[in-house]
Amino acid sequence: MHKTFHHLSHIDLDGYSCQLVMAHTPHTMYSYNANYGAEVMDRLEEIIETLKKAKQAATILITDLNLYPDEARWLNNEVNRLNESGWDITITLLDHHGSGKETAAQYPWYTLDTERCATKITYDYACEHYDLERGGWLEAFVSVVNAVDLWHQNEEDDFEYGKVCMRLISEARELSRVMFANEDRTYKLALLEQAAAMRNLPDAPIVLDEALHKMKKEFFKDDVDNTLDNLSTKYIVALLGTKRSAMTIYYKGWRGFLSYGLGNTSIIGNGFLTAFPEYDFIVDVSTRGTMSLRGHDKVDVAMMAGEWANGGGHPNAAGGRIQGFKEQFRYDKVKRQIEDLLSNKEAMPGKLPAKIEE
Repeated sequence: MHKTFHHLSHIDLDGYSCQLVMAHTPHTMYSYNANYGAEVMDRLEEIIETLKKAKQAATILITDLNLYPDEARWLNNEVNRLNESGWDITITLLDHHGSGKETAAQYPWYTLDTERCATKITYDYACEHYDLERGGWLEAFVSVVNAVDLWHQNEEDDFEYGKVCMRLISEARELSRVMFANEDRTYKLALLEQAAAMRNLPDAPIVLDEALHKMKKEFFKDDVDNTLDNLSTKYIVALLGTKRSAMTIYYKGWRGFLSYGLGNTSIIGNGFLTAFPEYDFIVDVSTRGTMSLRGHDKVDVAMMAGEWANGGGHPNAAGGRIQGFKEQFRYDKVKRQIEDLLSNKEAMPGKLPAKIEE
């Protein structure tokens, strides 16, 4: 039977490989990723919010993440409430971390197996329950992930190839995971699928190691070759353009674009302001609350930084640190926090003039 899945997984090789496995089942996937800590609850809340908007049968699938008792209790209660109100939601958790032992003992939907990595558990489970066919390149790749994730150095060929795949994921940092969650996941899964296809080549670990840079460039390249930095910048600027309606902010009438955890603000920020001249400034906020502002000869962003965070800099390049900023894992929460800050600052006296519309 065709199913709809809301699939939450970890952010390492094992976690993304679980999603690569599920992508090859004939079912509809909505995917999410989280690291351990507060981000897990943020993602679970996001999934529940999404399910409430679409009253349809679905499975919440969690892989390579153990839930602690409070998290599991909250999720179980939320799903029970939805089902009592007419939804048809089930939970399946597939994990291998021993730290989930206490929780696994409490819930029948929690599968814990410390002898296999999460990717192998997911693969075996999908073959049995989710219409996935065994064999081929995917099964060979699952063995690679299992060898390196459980650190089976005796399985030398798979282990060495797995080490390069681990670095493939850890160094695929071109896209912001919070701002571009779906695009970032698509990028990583595309790289993993290419890596999986190269597994049986002679000297495969060396071949993959040498191919990584080219694989990244090919993902971002359109019709003209360039450096990876320039290709990814062009790609990111185009992505930012598609998100303008959700990521625009205003301060004293000046129109700005708010990014979160984007980095490389000088290059990307100036590229964005050139491509979209209707914007007066762009500001990127880091998870620690440091901010980097860029302008394009329209508004003095150093003065703006001074009013926002006692920061400073140059008229077209400035920065500062927002006191009391709370790290977030969802962009909508970041924007709400920044808009509250700007609303309070606008009410205070400052030197930055309001924008006069022509």
